[in-house]
Amino acid sequence: MGRTITIGSRGSDLALWQAKFTKKQLEDLGHHVSISIIKTKGDIIQHLSFDKIEGKGFFTKELEEALLEGTIDLAVHSHKDLPTTHPEGLTIAGVSYREDPTESLLSRPEAADFTRELNLREGAVVGTSSHRRKSQLLHIRPDLIIEDLRGNVPTRVDKLKRGDYDAIVLASAGLNRLALDLGELRREIISQYRMIPAPAQGVLAFQIRENDEEMKEIIRSISNEGVQASIAVERTVLNRLDGGCLLPLGVYCEATTDGFQAWASLQPLDGSPFRRTFVRGNNAETLGTNLLDSLTRAEDRVVYISRNPEDAMLFINQLSDFGFKVIAKSPVRFETIHGEETIATDWIFFTSKSSVTHFFINRYE
Repeated sequence: MGRTITIGSRGSDLALWQAKFTKKQLEDLGHHVSISIIKTKGDIIQHLSFDKIEGKGFFTKELEEALLEGTIDLAVHSHKDLPTTHPEGLTIAGVSYREDPTESLLSRPEAADFTRELNLREGAVVGTSSHRRKSQLLHIRPDLIIEDLRGNVPTRVDKLKRGDYDAIVLASAGLNRLALDLGELRREIISQYRMIPAPAQGVLAFQIRENDEEMKEIIRSISNEGVQASIAVERTVLNRLDGGCLLPLGVYCEATTDGFQAWASLQPLDGSPFRRTFVRGNNAETLGTNLLDSLTRAEDRVVYISRNPEDAMLFINQLSDFGFKVIAKSPVRFETIHGEETIATDWIFFTSKSSVTHFFINRYE
């Protein structure tokens, strides 16, 4: 094992944690390892939001170029940052364990309102640079004000602490790995089933040159095959939609005792409806295709709603957007019965809002 393996990494605290984690794994197997820090476009351009930066692979392109040039042997990426296609001559030889895939909502104490979803006050300003997080946040809380947030994890946390935002959303994986001191900030974990994470969130990707057979064998010894199977489902959906980090797509797959189960959400950039779906299957190779079909197909079924149309327009409009034919008609008819005497009582208990309406019509009409 005389070869020294050079790992290419971005210079952020989280990227270096990832590189050092991988370095330690390889050194434990007896390999000599060094780390080379490489700046990417995403690191250099901090004043623009992602949708205003040209091209794809903001955090990966320069690392991939160094691999192709032979100045490094291994690039360690946050897997969710990788574009859907790799440059010719490169391959993902393996993946790491999966850290917590959830999202963390960090907020200032004065922004709290525990009577509302996400425990944030009405109109709270939330920072995120992710279209996926934005679409899911607004689906849960349409009143929130979403503002762009750039910078590495410690920088984003510092911006929240100084009051630039009421709250920010970050991947739990990064916060867990860095073990930052959050001070008085509140941290609320948003389940991966409620806010669906980015494909492969929490997983590291080990990228090498395709013709480097020695490195393939080395990486195989530290790769997690179980995680690889789950994220293959997630990446299948991303690849088929030709997506990248700008696509507001969430996909999460986990293994069960008899196969896999997967969740997906999508808010297309053309303004069409927010879509969310769930599928099960015992074949990882077909599950991604089934999930995509469930996420994108137009429905042609009929739905009956037991309410009058004027009382269910939001639900009717959402279903109609997906192709459902909606029949809305209440099977119940209300009629006010006029009484001639007022009931003498100290308390009145109403069991429905309709009884309240008809009672007071009866009294004061």
